[in-house]
Order: sequence, then C-alpha cells, then structure tokens
Amino acid sequence: MISNLITRIRHAWSIAPVATAVLAVALVACLFFGARAAVFWYNRPPMAALEQPVEAWMTPRYVSRTWRIPPEQVSEALGAPRPPPDGPMSLRELAEFRGVSVEQVLAEAEALVASRRPPREDGEAAR
Repeated sequence: MISNLITRIRHAWSIAPVATAVLAVALVACLFFGARAAVFWYNRPPMAALEQPVEAWMTPRYVSRTWRIPPEQVSEALGAPRPPPDGPMSLRELAEFRGVSVEQVLAEAEALVASRRPPREDGEAAR
C-alpha cells in the first residue's frame, strides 16, 4: 500500500513537479493548521472563565448582546433612554444621566444578567 502511494507520488512528480510541490505544501499546511486548531480547541478555557462581570465601561447594547438579553429589557431594567440622546452611552454615563451612582446601575445590570443566566450544572449558584 505504501509502495503504491510512493509510486503514484513519483508519477505525479514526473508529470507536474510544480503542481505536486504545491499540493504537498498545501497538505502540510492543512495538517499543521488542523492540528493547531485541535490543540486550541482542546485547551480552550471553560465557559465560566469566559464570563466577565458587568463593568462601567459597557454600554446597554453591549450588555444586551453579551448575555443575549433583548435590548428592550436591558433599557427598561437600567432606565436607559431609547434612543440615547447623544449616541451610545456607557453605564457610567447612564448613571450620570440618571443622577444615580455607578454602583447602583452596575447592581441593576448584574441583577438583570443573573436573572437571565441559566443555572450551573454543578448545582452552585452563578456568581
């Protein structure tokens, strides 16, 4: 079987050496990047490590997209104006706009995210 493969490679090389070389380079690249992707996939961080707490720099839209919460629910829970008066505003700017502390807006956002977060498999409550 191996000798048959070597015979075919020699035959392809004698007919079209450039195409055979390009094919060999492409196969090596596929093997390299495929192995690399498999290693990165195997060593990926767990989903819990990818979660991040709500921060003051985030916008309501960012919160909505990150935790897959409908924008209307985020705006309602945070008391955000729709549409924002001067374009997108961070949670810090939203707190200033509402005249409340940043911690209060962050607590409201965390409560919303926690209410939408599925329960963890190990039975522990999520952060």
